[in-house]
Amino acid sequence: MQVHPVTCAIGAELRHVSLAEASRDAGLAAEIRALLVQHKVLFFRQQELTRAEHVTFARHFGELEDHPVVGSDPEHPGLVRIYKNPETPVDRYENSWHTDATWREKPPFGCVLRCVECPPVGGDTMWANMVLAFEKLPAHIQQQIAGLRARHSIEATFGAAMPTEKRLALKAQYPDAEHPVVRTHPDTGEKILFVNGFTTHFTNFHTPANVRYGQDYQPGAAMLLAYLVSQVQIPEYQVRWRWQPGDVAMWDNRSTQHYAVMDYPPCHRKMERAGIVGEAVF
Repeated sequence: MQVHPVTCAIGAELRHVSLAEASRDAGLAAEIRALLVQHKVLFFRQQELTRAEHVTFARHFGELEDHPVVGSDPEHPGLVRIYKNPETPVDRYENSWHTDATWREKPPFGCVLRCVECPPVGGDTMWANMVLAFEKLPAHIQQQIAGLRARHSIEATFGAAMPTEKRLALKAQYPDAEHPVVRTHPDTGEKILFVNGFTTHFTNFHTPANVRYGQDYQPGAAMLLAYLVSQVQIPEYQVRWRWQPGDVAMWDNRSTQHYAVMDYPPCHRKMERAGIVGEAVF
């Protein structure tokens, strides 16, 4: 197996490795896990991988989870089919920077995404290193956000376009989760900037240290959150992958954000994703 970094900040391509073989080899899967933690997103070209092998490989890293809105392949629970075609409108969820399912109390550990079919040009996916995003913040911002917590909502994102009753039922099933703004990576101890497109507001900003008068609260909190969320857009923290059929990407959802670029004309783009259950955030 050869390891080829894709950028200085994030991402590595692993060559001469078969994920079909790794699905049956716990030792090889453990090697891949160590590289994942190091590089945060891994890329594999020309993988001949069945759906069964896809989910078996992903299960080396934890149990798989279903998505409450998108659903799973009926024959392979935990395998989400993300299929776009000329008749499918843009859904506005993939093409935004986000960390998967932070609206859960236990957001995913990571994901394994396989390209079945892609546009001839366009449809890339981007990832950003949120450890680096925290490290590069000004020291006074790091200090200010050290103890802050924030809410993450499925209701305000996937539920926003639903009829009111259905949206409220979704929130009742998945209440807003609260997480630290700066989380700790459970494997490395690294500090991670942990706000994204699912984050709605801080829950403990309104303190004497941050607010002189009540009028300060909303603009102060909103502008700080917008500034933090915007850090993911800095190119020096990013990697961009141009898909080919058979490609697989695996990312550490705890330390990254990603963005599926919808810049392609009406055509087919078929991706299949296995999301891996994670742990409580601290």
